[in-house]
Amino acid sequence: MTALITGMGLFTPAGRGVEETFAGLLSGRSGLRRPPEGHPARDSLEVAGVLPEIDPRTVASGPETRVLDRIVLLALITAAEALADAGIEVGRDVDPDRIGVIIGGVGGMSTLESQVLARAARGRAAVSPYLLTGILPNMPSARVAIAHGIRGYSSAVGTACASGAQAVADGVRLIRAGEADVVVCGASEAPLFGTFADTFGNARALARGWDEPTEASRPFDKRRNGFVLAEGAALLVLERAGHAAARGATGYAEVAGYGVNTDAYHPTAPRPDGAGAAACMRRALAGAGVGPDDVGYVNAHGTGTKRGDVAETTALAEVFGVGAVAVSSTKALTGHLLGASGVLEAAVTALALGRGLLPPTYHLDDPDPECEADHVRAAPRPTRTDHALTNSFGFGGQNVSLLLRRLPEPARRAATPVAAG
Repeated sequence: MTALITGMGLFTPAGRGVEETFAGLLSGRSGLRRPPEGHPARDSLEVAGVLPEIDPRTVASGPETRVLDRIVLLALITAAEALADAGIEVGRDVDPDRIGVIIGGVGGMSTLESQVLARAARGRAAVSPYLLTGILPNMPSARVAIAHGIRGYSSAVGTACASGAQAVADGVRLIRAGEADVVVCGASEAPLFGTFADTFGNARALARGWDEPTEASRPFDKRRNGFVLAEGAALLVLERAGHAAARGATGYAEVAGYGVNTDAYHPTAPRPDGAGAAACMRRALAGAGVGPDDVGYVNAHGTGTKRGDVAETTALAEVFGVGAVAVSSTKALTGHLLGASGVLEAAVTALALGRGLLPPTYHLDDPDPECEADHVRAAPRPTRTDHALTNSFGFGGQNVSLLLRRLPEPARRAATPVAAG
């Protein structure tokens, strides 16, 4: 069975919603900045992808709003937007038992930290009885299911920075198995607080020393010195093609194939030879029934770390050949949304296919010779390719590749005009 992307909900440093986000990625509008005064990560991060504040009362109600973690709030916001974008109301457009929800992420750790500090300062009485509903990894999925009356398959994915992409792969698997007609899938992340930022900072994984924060994320550039931590959420509505056709819905793209595997190499470092990533990409190609020559674009994981960018470039060259496929990393503008990065980039890849414009890697001023590729740089590049790949790699050696196929005109979502410069 064919799985189509019929809806998107995006809340990212590059913008909110489909049009604002994609326009920002085409025009070079950076979402990276110094955390403002009073921000919980102000003393820990030189630069971050920071979203506006959210009043919990606009998203949820009741006493639990005091301890609903930001990841839950972001998931609720983007799920509502994704379902509205798809034109789906549960119970009207889809059987509640035939729609699932899979949302990944690292869990509500900022809530856990705040509650531990409260207990240390004021004793056991300071611990909220609603703590668990703020921190459990399945709470974004559970809250979305409750909000929309979704009674089908529900799950949480915890494969580090590959979580959102794997949630999409799992959603495709559900549809292909006939277990669901619609799946809301993706990830939500809110890592901008002291302890979490400090662990990456102490590991010297973060970009540092940049006078202009908007230029700190530099995937594949010779001067790159780490990634930029960011928050955000992205959820997709996957829908069985026959179900979409029956209700007259169009889609952004087909998720035609996926690869999921593990390096089995190191808890944090990628395999230098890129063998696991290359095998993952080949699985995605095989699952879609296409060859390397059929793929015209790769939205790379491309975080801006020294070893990670080289390992991914090595894998790309192994699968496609050196310079044989257009490559870009949109993390130059969004920063690294951890588990939510892969699903955001799947959304961007679908939009690039449907609209015939590849977003560039901004700030790629001096490409690293070890990262030789056909980099899309400085400005969007027109494309007529029918197939594109997006990669996500996570700690523990988690690899996920998604192969997207452009839909034919009658089934493809009409594009709202987007400025490319």
